[in-house]
Amino acid sequence: MLKENIESKTWSEFRETGLFLFINSILHAFGWVIVIEWKDGKGIAAYPARTKFRGFDNSATDEAHKKIANYLAENANNFPEEIK
Repeated sequence: MLKENIESKTWSEFRETGLFLFINSILHAFGWVIVIEWKDGKGIAAYPARTKFRGFDNSATDEAHKKIANYLAENANNFPEEIK
């Protein structure tokens, strides 16, 4: 049951949607972050970590919000069917 309701995605796909930065900006408020280690353009490891950073610069945040808006525009029609 669980596997039929989950579609695996890569860390690259997650990052391209803008959601990776968005989620990390929420985690930053609590001093946490999701770290992805990259090798040859592929995410090879991911783990939660503590951080002293609190947020991202405006240009990175603006870019992530644009990516999220594009993701929503391209996928919103699928959402009702996905939750059935």
